[in-house]
Amino acid sequence: MAAIASEANSPGSGKELTILEHLQELRQRLIVSAAALVTGFGASLFLTKKLLQWITAPATNAGQDVSIVFTDVLGYWGAYFRVALLAAIAMAMPILVYEVLAFVSPGLTKQERRWVIPIVVGASFAFVARAAFAYYVELPPALRFLLNSGDDIRPMINVTGYVDFVTRLMLVTGIVFELPLFVMGLAKLRIVTSRKLLGWWRYAIVLAFVVSAIVTPSIDPITQSVVAGPMIVLYFAGIILAKLVERPSRPAANG
Repeated sequence: MAAIASEANSPGSGKELTILEHLQELRQRLIVSAAALVTGFGASLFLTKKLLQWITAPATNAGQDVSIVFTDVLGYWGAYFRVALLAAIAMAMPILVYEVLAFVSPGLTKQERRWVIPIVVGASFAFVARAAFAYYVELPPALRFLLNSGDDIRPMINVTGYVDFVTRLMLVTGIVFELPLFVMGLAKLRIVTSRKLLGWWRYAIVLAFVVSAIVTPSIDPITQSVVAGPMIVLYFAGIILAKLVERPSRPAANG
């Protein structure tokens, strides 16, 4: 019986599921995703100390004598587990993306389901690439601006606040890099069209700078432009992908 249910829920079965079966499948997908996160979190604990040193390196290289400290008993461990969680999300990203696509795949055609694995690989690579972009491109100029006051004041940064800032920047920008694939998926499901997305380009530019202002507390326009610019490029890349995968509109039936 379990094998039959699994076959019915598998991509390509073509069987329409009831609401209860959809909810059961959703629960199964969530359990698998949670297990992937827990497994990734456990594996990341062996790497977190090295990752924490890697994350704090840009601050110590920002141009001044910077000290990263913790001022409360749980400060260090809070930062430690936050870094471990970010690493777990990166490790589990292929499974998370696959589970989302597998859940919506019954609504796709057989030809469209062939995109699932390429999208999983692309989304996973995009997340890691965007997080690396945030670390190597966005973070150094932001820290140089924020930590170099020009006065004889030595920065002493609380590790909790610093890790919160860096991981938020990397996580949010990593998710933003999934935008083209997300837009392509919406186009596949006929929720949006490339023409409609192109008509929203002004709102997309404004939203990109709003998100940039949220994830980068730096007020200088250069840092915010470095963050917002790729978002805008990714939005238009998503429009191109949406155009490539759009289903041709069916002619209206006569009579």
